[in-house]
Amino acid sequence: MAEIRQLSQHVGENVTLRGWVEGTRGHGKVAFLVLRDGTGIAQCVLVKSQLPESVWDAHAELTPECVVAVSGDVREDARAPGGHEIGVTHMEVLATAADYPIQPKEHGVDFLLDHRHLWLRSSQQRAGLRVRAEVEQAIHDFLYDRDFVRVDAPILTGAVGEHAGTLFETDYFGERAYLAQTGQLYIEAACPAFRRVYCFGPTFRAEKSKTRRHLTEFWMVEPEVAFADSDENMRLQEEFVSYIVERALERCGDDLEVLERDTSKLELVKPPFPRISYTEAVEELQSRGSEVEWGRDLGATDEGDLMAERDLPLFVHDYPKQAKAFYMKENPADPRTVLCDDLLVPEGYGEVIGGSQREDDLDRLRERIAEQGLPEAAYAWYLDLRRFGTFPHSGFGLGIERTVAWITGKHHVRELIPFPRLMNRLYP
Repeated sequence: MAEIRQLSQHVGENVTLRGWVEGTRGHGKVAFLVLRDGTGIAQCVLVKSQLPESVWDAHAELTPECVVAVSGDVREDARAPGGHEIGVTHMEVLATAADYPIQPKEHGVDFLLDHRHLWLRSSQQRAGLRVRAEVEQAIHDFLYDRDFVRVDAPILTGAVGEHAGTLFETDYFGERAYLAQTGQLYIEAACPAFRRVYCFGPTFRAEKSKTRRHLTEFWMVEPEVAFADSDENMRLQEEFVSYIVERALERCGDDLEVLERDTSKLELVKPPFPRISYTEAVEELQSRGSEVEWGRDLGATDEGDLMAERDLPLFVHDYPKQAKAFYMKENPADPRTVLCDDLLVPEGYGEVIGGSQREDDLDRLRERIAEQGLPEAAYAWYLDLRRFGTFPHSGFGLGIERTVAWITGKHHVRELIPFPRLMNRLYP
């Protein structure tokens, strides 16, 4: 039994492939079958005069997604997918797929999402998810090579990580618990043990948002580094993002071609990235006629306006304290702001990273928790990190789906996660 990806090693040999039928066509006494086995696509050629009548008739009855075992001789053909084709000597139908719902015609998005379990098989979806898999592997490789230790954070938590209004609440044996918005607080606890740490997993936001950039469940990688300040944090981010993009270009060329991605724009992504302060960003937006006011967080429209004429990712740093989370360190140069950054990417995808230097002063952290009306008791363990050997540290979170959407050029993040969770979608 061979795999399609290995056909170059079997030229001139008779092999057997098993997989799913992508399509068929016939031309009189010659017919073609396009087979997918999960490792690639192969064109299989059937010549009527060289096959038992039962095999020829079976080919005529095939429909998309039937499962077949095809035996034949491997030959080189530059015109065929992958540069090889199979001269069929035998075929066996292993499973039928009558009335397969997804056909080669235009389907509505809701129909396709209702059939997401089948839509995953299509070429565009396969290509997008292969890029996602490469991005995830690149993330692990980058961090592993720099001595980061992966520490898995809990999904169920009693502490608010971001904004209380975007929590999924559940009963935990009589206690109130939430699905984690971030693993950051727990990763900070591992920093004194390992210096460089990260978590990687699903995070949850009960945001009533129907934009193309939001999911209620998404995946995030969150590195944290001891003794790193905000400037070092941004340097790590630009190296990280540049590496991820480079890996996708290097190893996913065929998939990006399927997705019709203009990779010339991605080839520009190299450090250093430009930086502007939040105050400078507001001034720039106001000069263009925006009504944005200092003190308010920047929204998707603001981010789009800032990136409209930029080709490289852009850091916007030092946001107002009231617009950001309680754990961000007060800026000594301007106490109205905190030492944080958002990394915005071009082509309308907006923020892919949020990062900050963490508040390492116990009294200031307690004040911030009180200011935001959070229960201090729920953060007793987090405050212990400042009581017992406090230290400067910084970190960030990168959203996987939004990053992969940008790299692939896909319009909506829902296609870059196997089973998207949206406000109106919990099925399949």
